[in-house]
Amino acid sequence: MRINNKICNTYLKTPRMLMNPPPIDQILCGDNLELIQKLPDCSIHLVITSPPYFQQRDYGGGMGNEKDADEYIDTLLRLFHECVRVVRDDGSIVFNIGDKYEDSNLLLVPYRFAIAATKTGLVKLVNEITWVKRNPTPRQFRCRLVSSTESFFHFVKSDSYFYDLNAFLAEERVPKQSKKKVSSKVGQRYFELIAESDLSEAEKTAARRELTEVIQEVLQGQTYSFRMKIRGIHAEPFGGQIGGRTLQLKNKGFTIIRMHGNRLKRDVIETSVAPVKGNKHPAIYPVEVVEEFLHLLTPTGALVLDPFMGSGSTAVACKKLGRHYIGYDINAEYCEDARRRVSETPDVSLRLFEDK
Repeated sequence: MRINNKICNTYLKTPRMLMNPPPIDQILCGDNLELIQKLPDCSIHLVITSPPYFQQRDYGGGMGNEKDADEYIDTLLRLFHECVRVVRDDGSIVFNIGDKYEDSNLLLVPYRFAIAATKTGLVKLVNEITWVKRNPTPRQFRCRLVSSTESFFHFVKSDSYFYDLNAFLAEERVPKQSKKKVSSKVGQRYFELIAESDLSEAEKTAARRELTEVIQEVLQGQTYSFRMKIRGIHAEPFGGQIGGRTLQLKNKGFTIIRMHGNRLKRDVIETSVAPVKGNKHPAIYPVEVVEEFLHLLTPTGALVLDPFMGSGSTAVACKKLGRHYIGYDINAEYCEDARRRVSETPDVSLRLFEDK
């Protein structure tokens, strides 16, 4: 959905923004908490980052080496508060957090962080998107399974966030109805169910009429497929969910769900993990993962912040897709490698903050 950006667009044109412009398309070496405090409020479309995981590796800084998980989460939350401040009202924050075993006990650090972040009252958690690794590290444990997934948590400040669902995993769309062979018996079973139902005669008449109409849509290629739910025959949505279809079941006695030929957009991104030649960073997440979030959560020309730039994947994805970036990392060697990696990425020339 495309959202009205009037409030944030107005802010970005104010004298404060012009007097204190952010360091566009730069990777800065230093403490991210100090650096982010120099950014103006409401200046970033998307924060996407992967902080050092708790007690997993030493990245040359203090983050991740806290004495316990609670202290680690508290450290993260200090930065998270600043991320909320700098993100636009129509923007998003995406954090990738890894988990940790302690004395053979899984600590559930990602979920503890997500709960703590929402308890601040500053954000809403929209989704947990699961990154599935096709080629996880080849280990064998006698008493547990090999972990092959990681969580990306999508937070927003308001309900008016930019969201381009059609652009997410766009290559997974299925062929349209014109390529599907349709049986002449499509939907006939529903007529039998209508007859067997406890609907009133008026409701049955309306149900048969609308069922006939949607069957014709399928036969003519206007609709890919459909499902029909009939009161008393099919189960109502569980968990007390109330929506348009639930109300139709109650008031009309039936509801028809049209499907238009696109796969469901699931909360899963599946890629392989691949090393980057010459890059010294020990944990590189794929550019492809970042690209999907850029497609989903940012318009062309958006400004993206990664407070833990690491190997430079976020900056590379931004440069490839015509977004602008700001990156921080405390490790000078990682900054140098990331800058070199970005310099080798083809440029996309776009005007910053171009009004659509």
